[in-house]
Amino acid sequence: MKVVSGQVMQLMDRRAIGEFGVPGLELMEHAGRGCADVIEEAFGEGEARRAVIVAGKGNNGGDGFVIARLLAECGWEAPVLLLAAPEAVTGDAAANLARLPASTVKSVPWGIAGEQELLKNATVIVDALLGTGMNSEVTGVYGEAIDFINAAGVPVISVDIPSGVDAASGKVLGRAVRADITVTFALAKLGNVLYPGAELCGRLVVADIGMPDVVVAESEGAEYVDAACAAALFRPRSATAHKGSGGHCLIVAGSTGKTGAAAMAANSAQRTGAGLVTLAVPAALNPVLEQKTTEAMTIPVGPERAGHLRAGSLAEILAAAAVRDVVALGPGIGTAPSTLYLVHSLLAALDTPLVLDADGLNAVALKTELLLARTDRITVLTPHPGEMARLVGCSVPEVEADRIGCARAFATKYRVYLILKGARSIIAAPDGRIAINGSGNPGMATGGMGDVLTGVVAAFLGQGYEPFAACQLGAFVHGHAADFLVEGLGTQGMSATDVQEMLPVALASLAASRTTATNHQQGE
Repeated sequence: MKVVSGQVMQLMDRRAIGEFGVPGLELMEHAGRGCADVIEEAFGEGEARRAVIVAGKGNNGGDGFVIARLLAECGWEAPVLLLAAPEAVTGDAAANLARLPASTVKSVPWGIAGEQELLKNATVIVDALLGTGMNSEVTGVYGEAIDFINAAGVPVISVDIPSGVDAASGKVLGRAVRADITVTFALAKLGNVLYPGAELCGRLVVADIGMPDVVVAESEGAEYVDAACAAALFRPRSATAHKGSGGHCLIVAGSTGKTGAAAMAANSAQRTGAGLVTLAVPAALNPVLEQKTTEAMTIPVGPERAGHLRAGSLAEILAAAAVRDVVALGPGIGTAPSTLYLVHSLLAALDTPLVLDADGLNAVALKTELLLARTDRITVLTPHPGEMARLVGCSVPEVEADRIGCARAFATKYRVYLILKGARSIIAAPDGRIAINGSGNPGMATGGMGDVLTGVVAAFLGQGYEPFAACQLGAFVHGHAADFLVEGLGTQGMSATDVQEMLPVALASLAASRTTATNHQQGE
């Protein structure tokens, strides 16, 4: 599912009207009908149904006027509270306002403070205040209206996006409506899927408004990776598969006190379908890792008593990497000077596709220019916001203020693939493509989750997936596995190893979804 900014959606509307001759009134009618249908389906049973439409003077309000008319035709009581003088409404919105009986519209440009009983006695409130064009803090009567809507205690349907949510970023512009359902048009907006906007949207419905296919296809946006998208990317295992066809992952990881990171990365790669997994670990830790992993092989590197990776192990690791399909570097390796030097040397010398995480990223942050020497090789980085801030040389709040922009700028500058972790992880490609991961939950906010993701992404790369697809699948499957755990474990107390063990279930669900979709396409 493609997602776009509000600005891009406005360009799409103009193209549909100007280039393809789709009347603006027709687009508005389809939008209003899409909302009205959802309201009728969700709340249409029973008697004395009342939808209170709280409308602004722009096109979002115009959609609300259409909703009021269509619901009235279905037997609803549908009063409109217009936060403007009627003469302030123009264009297509004015045309739809004129189609409403004057008795159903109350102009309240000073605010809706006197309408609280009407709101509280509604079956549903329709938020048609601001729409996707708002990008500054909500104040005045609109801000007060948002407060009254939220305080009414009845279900709320937002038109396109909850009023007060920035359609480009999901940020709250001072205050925002908390919707139970949001009906958005043609394509989801970034603010519908990025937090905190995603949480304020409630259930998201994307309504078809007759936007020309070519306009949708040619519009700049990001891919939202949901179960359907991930299933389409996923390749079920062939009946003739063998361990060699599943790829061989080399995971360079671990130091004293951090053997768990190495084990989780290795075990997660195995659980994601890697045919073979080999761990390269400091020699002193090899006995520990042989206990913590069963299927994975180990290579003890460095001096016998070495508890961390050292620069002198470069040749050993390069030799091991030369006969593997992918290398994952960083989980639990620490930041000893000799380890940092080793990471820098490996960056320059490794030809094998490389996944960098954790302390591998901290080493790279000291010499990001080394990434430029790898522009002809596949490199994947999986930073959390703190690691991203170190890579870019800024603060965590600055990263969080523009996650998409930050990820895209780094990926295109250094020609790498990047997964910026967090709620709705951002996946960026060297050519500027962006995807947003739709899986995962707050239970993943615990140590070790990144090590699991490293193993998952490495496994997909080792199986021969195109890097951007491997990153999308890796992020989705990681979160999808955690989502399967929520019902039984909740979101407190979930561990990284819980997620690790659920990875095959997540993969099986994608395989089943893909099979169902294929059968549907074939008419079975």
